Amino acid sequence: MSVPTNRDSFGSKFGIIAAAAGSAVGLGNIWKFPYITGQNGGGAFLLIYLFFVLLLGVPVMISEFTIGRRGGRNVFGSFKALAPGSPWYFVGIMGVVAAFVILSFYSAVAGWTLEYIIKAVTVGFSNQSTSELGDAFTNFLANPIRPIVWQLVFMVLTAFIVAGGIKNGIEKYNKFLMPILVLFLIILCIRSVTLPNASKGLAFLFKPDFSKVSIKTILFAMGQAFFSLSLGMGALITYASYFRKSDDLGRTAVNVSLADTFIAILAGTVIFPAVFSFNIEPTAGPSLVFITLPEIFSHIPLGNIFGIIFFVLLAVAALTSTVSVLEVVVAYFAEELKISRKKATVLASVSIFILGIFASLSFGPLDRFTILGKSIFDALDFLASNILLPGGGLLIVIFVGWYLKKSDLYDEISNSGSLKARYFPVYRFIVRFIAPLAIAAIFIYSVFFGSLG
Repeated sequence: MSVPTNRDSFGSKFGIIAAAAGSAVGLGNIWKFPYITGQNGGGAFLLIYLFFVLLLGVPVMISEFTIGRRGGRNVFGSFKALAPGSPWYFVGIMGVVAAFVILSFYSAVAGWTLEYIIKAVTVGFSNQSTSELGDAFTNFLANPIRPIVWQLVFMVLTAFIVAGGIKNGIEKYNKFLMPILVLFLIILCIRSVTLPNASKGLAFLFKPDFSKVSIKTILFAMGQAFFSLSLGMGALITYASYFRKSDDLGRTAVNVSLADTFIAILAGTVIFPAVFSFNIEPTAGPSLVFITLPEIFSHIPLGNIFGIIFFVLLAVAALTSTVSVLEVVVAYFAEELKISRKKATVLASVSIFILGIFASLSFGPLDRFTILGKSIFDALDFLASNILLPGGGLLIVIFVGWYLKKSDLYDEISNSGSLKARYFPVYRFIVRFIAPLAIAAIFIYSVFFGSLG
């Protein structure tokens, strides 16, 4: 198997971690992780989640890194290279389709953050009740123009970074954006923990209450560990195809997982003290970000400043994710259609944006149009989050655990024997037996009962 030698690559270990962590860290870490934690008992859920990050997240991430670096191509091309003449390439197609679908509706949500940055800078959130803030958010979503304009702006920003390539585009901007994201989170953490009664929120997040733990809690922790690390969609496979042969896949997976978890916990430390300080239900859900938190900003000194910081933080988290998702489709178009990166970026961005328009309009003019009882936005979300991601993740671990030769797997993880990789037997056992069962449980629950992440 020959690997293309003229491909771009990451230039530093920090660049790899920043890009891969940027892929994993998205809007879900900032708003979804805290409210899922809130719905499932706080600190007890957090401990179970950390356990599954190590048991499930890290091994699956190593598996995706292995496929990407050994295949040395886009997610579709890597499966074709590693399993020539077999139907395994279909897993790569699933990854490309998942990325395409996810970015179509995710870019719509990312655009909302830009609207709220402008709102925080211009009119602010002061002197508005919860109902007024809720009405403002609903009216914005129903507007047939504004959400689409912001979605377009976000897609242009994403395409600009991806068009620059790996070293001079994705790595360059992630090395700048990820430290900014962490800095803004720390600033907001300091403000949040100094609010009255903040200790109640910290206790809720960090003090385990195992009386609230059920089978459903364990499933949600397992699902959150899988989904929050950006697994199953081909983003990490694609990024790993740009890794150097000297990079330690196991250590990189651990570092990325720790960074993602650290940021999710920081987000919880921002949100829970604030909601407890103002006696707000911590299980409020997605409305927490665009309705509840602006209300909090309106009642604290310098609230508009912290509102600006918060929504810039959301936009940065979204951008680092949209870049990685777009790269999956761009790499596929560039390598399989034999076109330049810039042409592939334009083709991918325009086609994704067109689908995204329909997702955005499902909150307004197309709100009565449904697919199997779901709005266009929800149908796309269901297809990606409940079917393509867990289905792709399941096939990935089966491929690595049962199809890929043990010697090839060890060769890649040990960097041709230069690393001792003592964890290899445990890792392979998990990938062959534990991970498939865990992801199958996520898959079954997601299809029949709703997303776990």
